[in-house]
Amino acid sequence: MEVNDALIDNLANLARLEFNAAEKEEIKQDLQRMIHFVEKLAELDTTGVEPLLHMSPEINVLREDELQGSVSREEALKTAPATDGIYFQVPKVIRK
Repeated sequence: MEVNDALIDNLANLARLEFNAAEKEEIKQDLQRMIHFVEKLAELDTTGVEPLLHMSPEINVLREDELQGSVSREEALKTAPATDGIYFQVPKVIRK
């Protein structure tokens, strides 16, 4: 694949970016190196290699649900900076 100024201009337009001539040249070289790297990977013989679906051979490694104690409302409200006795009080963050 050839990286030219038209491709760079199209990518810049899609990304809503603007580049000067020096930046375009640098980006063109970077893209060419990336494409060359991917083309190099295509040279590898992958016959007999199974596709990787997950990074680990483990499947659904989850902990068991165990009933554990929780903090009572009174204990939780003791540590709150502001409360009305039933709920936590927090500063208003939405303004009209």
